[in-house]
Amino acid sequence: MTSADRAKASAIQQMEIFLRNFSKVPDDRLNWSPTPTSKSALRIAAHTALYAGRFAKMIREKQLPQPSDLDQWLAENTEEERAITTREEVEAIFRSGTLEVIEAIDGLSQEDLDSTLEAGHGGAFTMDHLIHLPGWHATVHLGQIDFLQTCWDDQTVYID
Repeated sequence: MTSADRAKASAIQQMEIFLRNFSKVPDDRLNWSPTPTSKSALRIAAHTALYAGRFAKMIREKQLPQPSDLDQWLAENTEEERAITTREEVEAIFRSGTLEVIEAIDGLSQEDLDSTLEAGHGGAFTMDHLIHLPGWHATVHLGQIDFLQTCWDDQTVYID
């Protein structure tokens, strides 16, 4: 199995695991957060779902975002997250974005896969690393959902 095949499989598998566990969040807990400035399960899920499409764009365009005003860019991303208000929107956006990731990876040549992308401020990022971020990103944020579940005393391990 190639690195690209592993990246695609990971993106799909981790999306499915994330959505499965997110589906276990009770409706009355979707917008709950442990502190007024913490993200809720819905905000975490919206962020994770939106980034699938953002990763696809980076892969497709072979370019990392380099906003001239980082604070404004982050504020715009936050507003996009807040605009998502239902589980169904999260799932639709996540599935669509993951499909875009698969298509974007399929569109890469070996030369593209071997390339290095400028990350701004003198940093660099390999395309091989970038194509693995969608799956990894979903896994990381799944941990946040799991943590919130323990905060409201849901100790169930969801493996079904």
